[in-house]
Amino acid sequence: MGVRYEKDGRVARVTLDRPEVLNAMDRATHARLAEVWDDFEADDDVWVAVLTGAGERAFSVGQDLKELAALQREGRAEPSSFGSRGKPGWPRLTERFDLAKPVVAAVRGYAYGGGFELAMACDLVVAAEDAVFALPEARLGLVAGAGGVFRLARQAPFRVALGHLLTGRPMTAARAYELGLVNEVVPAAELESCVDGWVADLVRAAPLAVRAAKEAATRSVSLSLPEAFAAEYVWERRRMASLDAAEGPAAFAEKREPRWLGR
Repeated sequence: MGVRYEKDGRVARVTLDRPEVLNAMDRATHARLAEVWDDFEADDDVWVAVLTGAGERAFSVGQDLKELAALQREGRAEPSSFGSRGKPGWPRLTERFDLAKPVVAAVRGYAYGGGFELAMACDLVVAAEDAVFALPEARLGLVAGAGGVFRLARQAPFRVALGHLLTGRPMTAARAYELGLVNEVVPAAELESCVDGWVADLVRAAPLAVRAAKEAATRSVSLSLPEAFAAEYVWERRRMASLDAAEGPAAFAEKREPRWLGR
């Protein structure tokens, strides 16, 4: 189905698995990804997901344009704009705004179009030195409708973002790091171990605290400080009332590693 989904302890590994087309995403891939994200969100035993692409050439080049062209020739392609409602795989990761568990993107090679949009929808991004990011939709008569227009304008300086959106110019991994779009850039041979380090740190932290911090940070960026302090946060309420909220201080006082229950 174009996606590999594996669980290893607290970690889910999601691999876009169409290397022969640079992990381009067709309708079947999107439908399978929706099932994967549903399962990841529902499984209380899994705390972190890692998203990557198969092979060494690409994370993903986004929408499968050959499939789109075929659908257009057959008159089966509806005009589309922003978002995935009504399309296979809705809601896609780019629109799962309430997903509280952290997702880490491991990027090698091309992250173009929807691939770049997927990476920006993740919480942490680790890139190999050979990674290249771009939103080339304007060159194709399209728009970065899976959130690229909105997220790049929020995650990078506005004028820089606009330059890339209007021209489709690519950026290197080093440039993406300079702009704050990725957390770390490493040689390709070190990508997996670097991602594993981030994942280990995430799993070491209390899962409810991680989710509460993600929710509060994400929701509050559009609020004033007084509004942010006064807002209600679902996962913060759960953390406050959890056994883990007492376990952390107790473990510190007893000089031992905490035993997180996720409740």
